[in-house]
Amino acid sequence: MQNTKETILELKLAELQFRLATTVRLAISLGKQSLEVPTSWSHGKHTVTYEEILLTRDQADIAADYLKRTATYLMSLTIKDALKRTYGDPKNHDNENVVAAYQISRLIRNAFAHSPIRPMWHIDSDCREKIFTIKDVISLDTTGLDQKPFDWRHYGGLLALFRLSKFVRVDFLGDTDTGKNRSIPKPKREIIQQGNLILDQIDKLPGNLKKADL
Repeated sequence: MQNTKETILELKLAELQFRLATTVRLAISLGKQSLEVPTSWSHGKHTVTYEEILLTRDQADIAADYLKRTATYLMSLTIKDALKRTYGDPKNHDNENVVAAYQISRLIRNAFAHSPIRPMWHIDSDCREKIFTIKDVISLDTTGLDQKPFDWRHYGGLLALFRLSKFVRVDFLGDTDTGKNRSIPKPKREIIQQGNLILDQIDKLPGNLKKADL
């Protein structure tokens, strides 16, 4: 039987992958991600050439977006398994937050499992026309979602699932690592991201542009 420490570690690893995918996506968008690949790569019985695995910038942009999406799928799967392992029958638990966390993570997992590239909602009959909510963390209204294309707006977005993983890890499993006590370097410059809109700090205006008087 897997213990709580191992379950917490799995959640952390899933969160780490999401954080790395976010970093890669940002670097691709800013044109700062290296796309260097081996000129020849052998692994086991197979060898691929530079031409086979090289990514163009357009391809890298598409792949980075899907990388971030699949990282959320891994989080949902890990959350679902952690709750199942911890509570046995989280679907029928007397704590509404446990039920909500389980059902949301399970339904997101199901959407990707049936079609990972173009996920589709598969809402069980006993979960339809219901709202699963954890206050200030995540909410999913299943009304009319069955067999509809998966959309992050249905559950509040990529960061909502990231918050859910941390909520399960800290509030349910008792992990004391909230991330607030980490010693981290200061950012080299200010970058603000809202959805897919990226605002990047620059040292000077490019070309002949002049600062507007506001």
